[in-house]
Amino acid sequence: MSGKRILITGGAGFIGSHLSERLLAEGNEVLCVDNFFTGARANIRHLIGNPDFELIRHDVTFPLYVEVDQIYNLACPASPVHYQYDPVQTTKTSVHGAINMLGLAKRTGARILQASTSEVYGDPSVHPQVEGYWGNVNPIGPRSCYDEGKRCAETLFFDYHRQHAVDIKVARIFNTYGPRMHPNDGRVVSNFVVQALSGQDITLFGEGTQTRSFCYVDDLVEGLIRLMNTEKGVTGPINLGNPNEFTIRQLAELVVEMTGTGSKLVFRPLPTDDPRQRQPDISLAKAELGWEPTAQLREGLGKTIAYFDRLLKEEGAVGQSA
Repeated sequence: MSGKRILITGGAGFIGSHLSERLLAEGNEVLCVDNFFTGARANIRHLIGNPDFELIRHDVTFPLYVEVDQIYNLACPASPVHYQYDPVQTTKTSVHGAINMLGLAKRTGARILQASTSEVYGDPSVHPQVEGYWGNVNPIGPRSCYDEGKRCAETLFFDYHRQHAVDIKVARIFNTYGPRMHPNDGRVVSNFVVQALSGQDITLFGEGTQTRSFCYVDDLVEGLIRLMNTEKGVTGPINLGNPNEFTIRQLAELVVEMTGTGSKLVFRPLPTDDPRQRQPDISLAKAELGWEPTAQLREGLGKTIAYFDRLLKEEGAVGQSA
């Protein structure tokens, strides 16, 4: 694997920045592509100046002409706040972006990995979710731009594989958290941590009984790299996530305990099409990749809380000086 030229679309995002860091540490050249809709220069500022790191501001809905050995296609807003802001553009990013990156892989002979999502399962009637489950997705709801965009991207990946012999990998990513999450992205971990550290009440939707499984970002990056570097016969889709399941209320109570802020829990109506359960079956990842998460929720939350605590204090200092 060492010494490859690797393209990461969405490379300045939360997951992309951690992946960039790891691939550089392993001796690769990294070409980071981002349009900075949800990515942030702050996430990759420490990498700029590294001779093996290159940054291009580019939107993947337009073709890109570069020479690379591998492509990680991570570009797409991944939180409801961001992907519902411009749902048409979200769908275009998933679909046109996949077409453009698959075209690049076809031309260069590069191996390409699609960062798909557990949202392809919708509000599942199978629990835990296995890769063979086709999902229960509303095709016309407010979340459909993301859910169906990612499902269509998977279709394109497998059609390019069958029709053009493109070397593909598809990872279905479950809830992932850690440092460099966007503080205003509306995801449950960042929401709860920022609300608690800011002394606000913690907002839960519904009764807080819906479940999620939380994977620390370093574990996810390890899984992505292992999948990328498996033999050609392993295309996926493969679930990558932590199978330990928690209710949203349990997460909120743990955040309150670990931040020591005494925030109260307040309840709001459940958003449309919000999944009631989310838990990956990772049997395939264990068998094909020898992968399973090692960081438990309390450990990962500690690092995430420390990150947001520093970020909020820095923003407060900037605000006071202004």
